[in-house]
Amino acid sequence: MRNTKVSIIALLLTTMVIGFAQAQISGLQVMEHVYNRPTGPDIQSELTMTLINSRGSTRVREIKQFIKKFGNDEKKIMFFMYPADVKNTSFMNWSYGNGKDDDMWIYLPALKKTKRISSDSKSNYFMGSDFTYDDLGDRHPSEDTHRILREETVNGEDCYVVESIPKDSDYFYSRTMTWVVKGEWIGMKREFYDEDGEFLKVLTVKDYEKINGYWVIKEMKMYNEQKDHSTLMQLNNVRIGEGIKDSQFTERMMERGIR
Repeated sequence: MRNTKVSIIALLLTTMVIGFAQAQISGLQVMEHVYNRPTGPDIQSELTMTLINSRGSTRVREIKQFIKKFGNDEKKIMFFMYPADVKNTSFMNWSYGNGKDDDMWIYLPALKKTKRISSDSKSNYFMGSDFTYDDLGDRHPSEDTHRILREETVNGEDCYVVESIPKDSDYFYSRTMTWVVKGEWIGMKREFYDEDGEFLKVLTVKDYEKINGYWVIKEMKMYNEQKDHSTLMQLNNVRIGEGIKDSQFTERMMERGIR
């Protein structure tokens, strides 16, 4: 009987310690987990971007996307394949693990010119979508102050709800709210608030899947409430770890396109 009591007490203490440790995780640590979630050495995929206006009319854009890790940094390049009015447009983003601001470029075939996206332009919307240029980058957790507000369930997943407030008072979002799946560290939902603190838009993950051992977000939707406009992103034919040349991520490749 004494041994049974000791075992029960030990089990209760272990449960309390685990619960206490989980409760001690900070908002910053949660967002660091999201930022550092393994995604594989490189990813190739096809991306369908569907723009939906307030009347329900749609415009579809087909994109080929390449992403590669360079140590703690990540480079991404996107080539628009369809329709004709955006074909051969390309976009490139370099994200840095040390917290340095992302570098971004866009190539516009009509002008036959590659343009660097300035910091002031990162709040502009990308190719008519509801994603800003900044949304397409990888914001470093150190740029915001984070706190866990509560825990909620989203689509059956237990999530931390984290409020993030930018340290830069001139940043174009006054705050964001992110629902992060415990253990998997996927942001299932994110709300964005404008400079006046008014609700602007919400990003919702519709589908994600483990591919070659890595969690991949396969479908997400950004709804802009102030414009009553949506953008649906769907990822297809995802290939991880097949190898991508470093030379893929250059201005020359942006202008050359996929041959």
